[in-house]
Amino acid sequence: LRGFIANHKQIQEEVKNFILSWIDQGLEDWDISRDGPYFGFKIPGEENKYYYVWLDAPIGYIASTQNYCKVHGMSAIEDYWTNKNSQIIHFIGKDIIYFHFLFWPAMLMGAELKLPDSIIVHGFLTVNGEKMSKSRGTFLTAEEFLQQYNGEHLRFYYAKNLSRKLSDINLDFDDFMNTINNELLGNIGNFCYRTLSFLDNNFNGIIGRIERDISVTSEINEIITRINENYADENFNEAIKNILAISSIGNKYFQNNEPWKLIKADKDKAHAIVSLCTNIVRQLSILAEPILPYTSSELKHQLNLKRLSWEEIGINLENHKINKPKLLIERVEKRKHFPLNLKVARVISVEPHPDADKLYVLSIDLGNEKRQIVAGLKVHYKNDSLINKKLIVVTNLKHAKLRGIISEGMLLACDNGKDVGVLYAEQSDIGESVTFSNLVPDNKEISFEQFQRINIEVKDGKVIYENLILKTSKEDVKVDKIKDGRVR
Repeated sequence: LRGFIANHKQIQEEVKNFILSWIDQGLEDWDISRDGPYFGFKIPGEENKYYYVWLDAPIGYIASTQNYCKVHGMSAIEDYWTNKNSQIIHFIGKDIIYFHFLFWPAMLMGAELKLPDSIIVHGFLTVNGEKMSKSRGTFLTAEEFLQQYNGEHLRFYYAKNLSRKLSDINLDFDDFMNTINNELLGNIGNFCYRTLSFLDNNFNGIIGRIERDISVTSEINEIITRINENYADENFNEAIKNILAISSIGNKYFQNNEPWKLIKADKDKAHAIVSLCTNIVRQLSILAEPILPYTSSELKHQLNLKRLSWEEIGINLENHKINKPKLLIERVEKRKHFPLNLKVARVISVEPHPDADKLYVLSIDLGNEKRQIVAGLKVHYKNDSLINKKLIVVTNLKHAKLRGIISEGMLLACDNGKDVGVLYAEQSDIGESVTFSNLVPDNKEISFEQFQRINIEVKDGKVIYENLILKTSKEDVKVDKIKDGRVR
């Protein structure tokens, strides 16, 4: 193990020093069993013993590889895990260093399998400077992020902050918006669009003879070499910095040559300048692809190119017609938040509350979790009429004990003073987010008193907040039995 760690060129120095100091203290036996009840795999021949999860979890890497190999007619062991020509790279968090640098390599050595070529360790993700926390409103899933922003924007922001060091990344939303608007849009997006739209408007979208500006192309080629090294070393923040530098060179070249003026005096010269800029756009589509795959794919479509590889990175595209250009990157705007995080939940079971005549205890399914909710619906619904209904639930309400039973949220219903009708969305997926138009749901925990101050009404069967209608991605939320009233 000492040799593997000390002589490994791809292991980060701070990780290497930490692991070697641990080895220097003397390694002890590792207990790989756990007493039941325990999740994971039972140990054959034992009554109530299980393999420790960190023994079997990395073995899942081999199993996952095998699934991939089955589809492609390959062997996981022969083509990957014993093949000297294969390349195995792990990306892990800094909290599981022991397992991947000590236990896992030792297991691979014992099984005579290939050791990792590289193990890249990353820090944690914080949100607005804090650890992810539902009560503080700093916890969000990838799905929730995608409901508000473009996923490639997050890839760009992570890459800009991701280095080979173990530093944490802070997802600061003000910095996130500035990064997307000023760098991704303001630099790369604007250069690509202004170049391609000028070519389309003035030269029928045809790339002509390229202006042979050696100073520009030489500088770009030097930076491309650095980007290649950045990717090989997993220094994504440096890759982003250098990609932005190439785009800046293109912007400066376009601006300094003023083709919109030059076209009146020397149209051929203007065409050659814009053709060189178009080739820089082509280079950017290749360079940015590992970080911005969909944006790069769209750029290639606008360039009317089916595919591009790193080997085709040179400036050499002439006498070629592009497709109609359009804006690639949209500006990110601050969005107004709505204090409730509403989800579609399926009712699994309904039982009378043992100590309250008007209350039910419901078990609900939110897709990725199950919860228990106490609801005052006994007077208005028979318990079996609620089974399997997809109701609307407040998921960020502070948990409360109602007559001795914990309620982990609240069902929404409409009250017109005489009757009560639940809010539901039968055509929607379990766990799906429910929102008022473009208002962003808040994850921060709120109290029942705070909820009561939110004015949500039902008008003609529609659930309304500030003239916006409550809906899922598939349908408007409906109200049972009631046309007009107050949601509570």
